[in-house]
Parts: sequence; structure tokens; C-alpha cells
Amino acid sequence: MNNPRLATRYAKSLIDLATELNQLDAISTDMKWLHKICKTNPDFVAVLRSPIIKADKKEKIIQAVINDRVNQTTASFIHLLVKKGREISLPEIANAYITQFNTLQNIYQVKISTAIPVTDEMRDVIVEKVKTASPDKRFELETVVNEDLIGGFVLETDGKLVDASILRDLNDIKKQFLNNDYIHKIR
Repeated sequence: MNNPRLATRYAKSLIDLATELNQLDAISTDMKWLHKICKTNPDFVAVLRSPIIKADKKEKIIQAVINDRVNQTTASFIHLLVKKGREISLPEIANAYITQFNTLQNIYQVKISTAIPVTDEMRDVIVEKVKTASPDKRFELETVVNEDLIGGFVLETDGKLVDASILRDLNDIKKQFLNNDYIHKIR
């Protein structure tokens, strides 16, 4: 039930309300927490999307999950979503809110995937390198471990991808062998 248009509109309304109430950062923290819950707990998302579970039961489940962990404005917003039957879109709305908040605050997402966990020292070096490339921007760094990369890293930011992984190098070599690029040079 992915509806990016609906999610964008609800997120925009919540941002406008948060700005009006001077709670932009607090609600942003709540939305990041909800996004993390939805990303790491597929059962919660399945409950939200289930047509079998009635709205009142969904609201009780949501209240049990958020249980005084979110701002009152965020809790009221989620209650409104359930009342309107839009709780299905909560993961997309949280994601759209984060995207709009980052755009509003000039924050750029940087995602780095490595084969092994990144140490704090390496994390600081990466942040410094990214900041020197764009000194006027703020960044949020997300690290992901992907053992398939074998070594190196994959850096994603602002729609750009830098793939400096061993996996990519091996795939390039494999492609060269499959294309037989060197056979015509031997003859």
C-alpha cells in the first residue's frame, strides 16, 4: 500500500504543525524513532497493514509500542492516522517526514556500507572527509555492514554512489573475462 503522495502530504502537514508549535526537533526525533521501529520490526508493520485487525485493536497495539516514548503532538498525530484509517502509511509518512525535515534543515544523509563494522576513529575520518568536500552542509552518517562487499566501501550521498568495494572490482574482472576483451589483442 505504498502511497508516496499521501505520505508526503501528511508529512508536510506534520512539519507545518511542528513548526507552528515550535516542536520541529522533538517530532523529528519521534519520527526517526518510529522509522527505526518500522524498519527493524516487520511484525509491527504487518499489524499496521493488516486488514483483519480492527482500528481500535491497532490503536491499542500502537499505544503499547509508543507508550510515552513520543511527544504528545506525535501521539495525537498517530491517533488521527488510525482514526482516518491511514495507519497503513505510517512507515512511509515517517520516512517522508525525515526527508522533508532534512531538506528544511539542510542536512544530507550519508550512508556507508563496509564489510566489517566501522570503528569510531574511521567514522570520524569519514565525517571529516565528507565535510571538507562540502563545508557548508550538515551530514548524518549511517553505517551498514554488508559482508558481501569483501572489502572496501560503498558511499551513498545526495543521489551519488561511490563504489570502492572489492566485490565491484571482482565483478568488473569477471565481466572482462566474459566479454573476452583480451582475445583480440593476442592475435
